[in-house]
Amino acid sequence: MRRSIKQIIIGEEATDGAGVRLTRVFGHHEARDFDPFLMLDAFDSSDPNEYVRGFPWHPHRGIETITYLIEGDIEHMDSLGNRGSIRDGDCQWMTAGSGIIHQEMPQPTARMRGTQLWLNLPAQNKMTQPQYHDIQQKDIPLVETPTSRARIISGEYSTVSGGFTGEYVRATYLDVEVFPGCEWSIPVQMDATVFVYILDGRGVFAQDEPDVSSKQAVLFERGDTVTVLTSDQGVRFLLLMADPLKEPIAWGGPIVMNTRSELDQAFRDLGDGAFIRK
Repeated sequence: MRRSIKQIIIGEEATDGAGVRLTRVFGHHEARDFDPFLMLDAFDSSDPNEYVRGFPWHPHRGIETITYLIEGDIEHMDSLGNRGSIRDGDCQWMTAGSGIIHQEMPQPTARMRGTQLWLNLPAQNKMTQPQYHDIQQKDIPLVETPTSRARIISGEYSTVSGGFTGEYVRATYLDVEVFPGCEWSIPVQMDATVFVYILDGRGVFAQDEPDVSSKQAVLFERGDTVTVLTSDQGVRFLLLMADPLKEPIAWGGPIVMNTRSELDQAFRDLGDGAFIRK
C-alpha cells in the first residue's frame, strides 16, 4: 500500500545558538506526530556571518543528535575530552544519554550546508553512557541506478547496510537523488514514522497531490511503500524512518526526558555541577 501524505510542513526561518541562521523544519509542536524524531534543523549559507558564531557550550540529556554535513566544516568538542571536525559528506551521531556538554562551531567555507536531527531515546536508555560516532563520507555506502543515487547513512536500502546502525533507535537515514523524469520507490515498515525533507528540486509523493519542493517536509500516513515521481527536474531529499516510541515527552530546551520530575532533576544537576556522570 503506497503511503499517502499526512502533512506537508514548510520550514520556518529561525536563529539559534549564538546567532546561526537556519530553517526550523519541525520541532516541539510537531514532536508527537514525528515520534521518535524530535526536531530537524536545516542550514544552507554562503555567508559565514550567518553561521560562524556557532553553538557555544551547551548541555544535552536524553536524546541523540545527528549532524549530517553535505558541505562545510564544523569543529566540535565536549566535556568528555572529545574533539574533531565534521566535513563534506560526514555525519556525526552523538548519543547524549545521561548528559554531555559540548559546542559546535562552523568554520568559514564557500558553503555551509546540512542538517541536524534530534532523535529521542527510549525511557530505559535516557541515562545511558554518552558517546560519539563519527561517520565519514568514505564509510557511507552509495547505491547508484539509472534513475537514482542514494547514500545510506544508517539503516538499510537495496540490501546494502548503511554507515551506522543505531543502538537504541534503529533509524533509517537516506540521502536520495532521483533524476528528472523518473520514479523511485522504497519499501517501508507499515507502522513506522516516515518523512522526507526536500533539499533540492521537486517531486510528487502521492497521487492527486501537488509537487513538493525545497525546504518542505512530508510526513506520511501508514503504508508499506513510499514513491516519488519527478518531471522535468529531479529531486534530492533526506528520508527518515523509525518505529515510534509512544512515550511521554518532557522537553526543556536541549534536554528531553519522560517526566517533569526527571527534567527538573536534570536542571538541578546542571546547577549543582552533577550533570556529567562519571
